[in-house]
Amino acid sequence: MNYIWRYIKRYPGLLALDVFGSLFFVLVNLGLPTVLSIMIDQAIIPGNQSLLFTLAMVMLGVIILGALGRILLSYASSKLTNIMIRDMRNDIFDYTQKFSHEEFEKIGVPSLVTRVTNDAFVLMQFAEMSLRLGVNTPLMFLGSIVMIIITSPSLAWIVAASMPFLLVAIYVIAKKSRPLSEAQQTTLDTINQYARENLTGLRVIRSFAREEYQEERFNKESRHYSNIATRLFKLMATANPIFMHILVWMIVLIMGLSLQPLAVGELQVGNLVAFVEYAFHALFSVMMFSQLFIMYPRMNVSSNRLQEIMNTEISISVNEDGITQTETHGYVTFDNVTFAYPGETENPVLHNISFEAKPGEMVAFIGSTGSGKSTLVQLIPRFFDVTLGRIIIDGVDVRDYNLKALRQKIGFIPQKALLFTGTIGDNLRYGKYNATENELERASDVAQASDFIHKTQERYHSFLAEGGTNLSGGQKQRLSIARAVVKQPDVYIFDDSFSALDYKTDAELRRRLKEVTTNSTVLVVAQRVSSIMNADQIIVLNEGEIVGRGTHEELMVENEIYRDIANSQIKNPTIEE
Repeated sequence: MNYIWRYIKRYPGLLALDVFGSLFFVLVNLGLPTVLSIMIDQAIIPGNQSLLFTLAMVMLGVIILGALGRILLSYASSKLTNIMIRDMRNDIFDYTQKFSHEEFEKIGVPSLVTRVTNDAFVLMQFAEMSLRLGVNTPLMFLGSIVMIIITSPSLAWIVAASMPFLLVAIYVIAKKSRPLSEAQQTTLDTINQYARENLTGLRVIRSFAREEYQEERFNKESRHYSNIATRLFKLMATANPIFMHILVWMIVLIMGLSLQPLAVGELQVGNLVAFVEYAFHALFSVMMFSQLFIMYPRMNVSSNRLQEIMNTEISISVNEDGITQTETHGYVTFDNVTFAYPGETENPVLHNISFEAKPGEMVAFIGSTGSGKSTLVQLIPRFFDVTLGRIIIDGVDVRDYNLKALRQKIGFIPQKALLFTGTIGDNLRYGKYNATENELERASDVAQASDFIHKTQERYHSFLAEGGTNLSGGQKQRLSIARAVVKQPDVYIFDDSFSALDYKTDAELRRRLKEVTTNSTVLVVAQRVSSIMNADQIIVLNEGEIVGRGTHEELMVENEIYRDIANSQIKNPTIEE
């Protein structure tokens, strides 16, 4: 509840309107039985028509005021909860932007999606119900109890005797709903995970004809979720019948025990009607307020899941006060770098890596699968932090930079090209939002993307589907490279970014890249020797260690691992490891 209150208290004006509407609503609903009691005893039974008309007008006015109070309450609670959930989701999204890979892997992307959507919606439902019922039901209950005692103290014990039954029912239902709510949200995480895997891996699933397996896997989890939800809804559905049963028995007892007071004149008919109304409001208020207690366990589960995100310690510091400007641009130094993934410090992926790269140079990394090539280049933009040693860019340890300033120096092109929903131009301007169309044209030409862009009807205004699924793998890779060229960074990092290109396109692209990167440092992770033969320095990795370095010619003579890789590709030029 504290998590919700943190957002609600930001808007005291709307909160005041909500409280005012609740007070108005309570006063009106308690006033109606009082007016009705007077109307019956002093106007209807005696036959006083003028007083009856007057009281009818008073009652009409009270009803109108009650409707206005309800409208005000509904407006304030709805607006406040919608603003609350907007702020909450924005805060969570902004905070997750600071997450490193470690945090994303710890919580899981499907779980994050569930929390930001479903869990936040649960909190919105609870907050709206709290704002509608949290003020008026306690006030209604207290006011009803006061009026019950004033109207007929001798019958008040019936209402008091009914309360324990209500409270026990509320406690049992709330206690049983908590584990079901936890299981429901956890299962929803798994469903989202399966759905995401199925959609992103659709081609692989079809190529192996595993559609039925995926369907059964998803259906099994979906059935599990359905069973949990059914049990939870059944539990919730028992609340109203139980409460109404208690309410009906209370009214029956009141009617039965009021016969004697009515007969001797200790209780008037109008007072009895008002007493029943007050008793109804008292128990109904408890019943409505109990809905909050019944929903509370589920809200608490969702709240804890959202707070877990916000309380997650970020391993890669943004370093707001870090260095933003340097005198030099593009100098990269690895100084005895050792890296192990979090929790696996005894098994480093990289061991004592040292090398230097200068502007105008191309440094390439090659080695067998699992040798640590991609991990090495991911340390430069601080996707992870080194375990030992230092990475220095332009004379400054990367950890001493303002994180945004560091990454602005870098153009990172991953092996798996990722494009965003929008136009081709929007994607190319991702690193430089104010780039002109001439700059886009130049970068596309360098990346060998101009041909297929010009074939589209709207060129740079052509719309891309989510993830660029309406493009081939090679087209997406070329756009990713063009995106980095538009940015014109100090350091280019190509993480096996030419794997989807044919040899001719690869060769032409590298030739054109050399023309526009004369003042930048180029780091290339490659599986294909032909992509790095002209590199100024080739570093051979094996099991996380540097086992060779030099030019292509030098390594062909001196390094057996490199020679084996090169010879295997020369003999089998179509093989891409």
